[in-house]
Amino acid sequence: MLGTIGAWLDWIGVAVFALTGALVAARRQADPIGFAILATTTGIGGGTLRDLLLGAGPVFWITDPVDLLICVAVAMVVFFGHPTFPIRAGDGRRRRVIVWADAVGMALFAVTGAEKALGAGAPAVSAIVLGTMTATFGGIIRDVIIGQVTLIVSGEIYITAAAFGATVYVLARLAFGDALLAACLGAGAAFGLRALAIGLGWSLPRFPPSPPDPPPA
Repeated sequence: MLGTIGAWLDWIGVAVFALTGALVAARRQADPIGFAILATTTGIGGGTLRDLLLGAGPVFWITDPVDLLICVAVAMVVFFGHPTFPIRAGDGRRRRVIVWADAVGMALFAVTGAEKALGAGAPAVSAIVLGTMTATFGGIIRDVIIGQVTLIVSGEIYITAAAFGATVYVLARLAFGDALLAACLGAGAAFGLRALAIGLGWSLPRFPPSPPDPPPA
């Protein structure tokens, strides 16, 4: 198990994902409640779904509300600190902050999600799937709430990067037995692939549009 290091990675991932949710709320000029909801949904949404699917007792933030408090704290810092926080920058810069912060959170959650699944007795393939869901479903739920096109249908290499990182983590964990080494390799693989996709404009092929209907005879 990653132990204390894993807990810190999880808290950092929650804070980073909560930040992306708060920045999206800033773009929509939401009130403090909207900030808290979007930050919390993004920060703990994927982990909540993971725990529900694992059936591992109460969801993690019910028995230990630290993650929930982190989300709300981040949301309030962004909302009330807006005179000095960089959300007052142009929308393009704000979007870049969201994209890169999301990449960091995704990489961390791909690892911690897969680790928690392995610790709960899930087989390797299931742990990879649950790690991927932990890393991505918070952002997907956030996008659904605000009516934005989700990454599932955008063609971006995001879920693919999370799955890649979770796979590297699980394989390294099983091969070497060193959780810290596996975490570094998995998070590095997920973030590296996502960074290359952002920097080089990589995307997945998309289904071609339907041809137009022929004109009436």
